[in-house]
Amino acid sequence: MILGKIIGNVVSTIKLPVYQGYKILIVQPVNDKEEPQGKSILALDTVQAGVGDTVLVIDEGNSSRLIMNNSTAPVRTMIVGIVDAIK
Repeated sequence: MILGKIIGNVVSTIKLPVYQGYKILIVQPVNDKEEPQGKSILALDTVQAGVGDTVLVIDEGNSSRLIMNNSTAPVRTMIVGIVDAIK
């Protein structure tokens, strides 16, 4: 899992039918002090996250496809949780 901060969203007028109903968000990976770590990534949102939220991201295709209940979906990265606090 990756800890990340939502820094933006992607607007698309046309997308694959399998992506219908999902927002595509830009996630900046962060460390436990919420400092940026590495390059930003795109992820499908399953938890209604928004810009500024700290989130948990899975970066593994099979897990993402299981969440979507679609074994052939072309997806790898999904937001699966919103973090309330880091202690």
